[in-house]
Amino acid sequence: MKLAIGNDHAGVAYKNRIVHYLKEQGHDVLNFGSDSDDRVDYPDFVHPVAEAVAGKQVEYGIIICGSGNGASITANKHQQVRSALCWIKEIAQLARAHNDANILSIPARYTSEQQAVELVETFLNTPFEGGRHLDRVSKIACT
Repeated sequence: MKLAIGNDHAGVAYKNRIVHYLKEQGHDVLNFGSDSDDRVDYPDFVHPVAEAVAGKQVEYGIIICGSGNGASITANKHQQVRSALCWIKEIAQLARAHNDANILSIPARYTSEQQAVELVETFLNTPFEGGRHLDRVSKIACT
C-alpha cells in the first residue's frame, strides 16, 4: 500500500517510529513531514499529504501534530479528504468503518508512540462497512 505522512515539530519521533513500522509491513511511504524539532507550521506539512490523498497518489494519509486538531482541520479543507482525529484504537476503527476516513490525525502530546503505531495498524486494517454509512459519507462534501 502507498501512504503519505506529514508532521510538525511535535511529531518527529512519532513519524519516524510509524514510518519504520510501515516499511517493516511492506508499505511505501511518502514523507512530507518535518525532520526537525524546530518549530514549524503544521499546514506546510499537512497540505501535501491531503493533496496526495485527494489526488489518489496514495491510498491513505497519516498526519501528526501536538493536539491533532490543527492538522485534521487543515486536511479537511481538501475535497475528497475525510481526516479523523484519533487517540484510541476504537475511534480509529470507527473512523474507517463508519466514516471511510482516508487520513488519520494523531495527537502526539496525548498518545504514546506505541499507541500511535497501534492507531495506524487499526486504521489501515479496518475496512469501510458501506451500507447505511455510505449514504452519510456521500453527504459530507460541499460540492
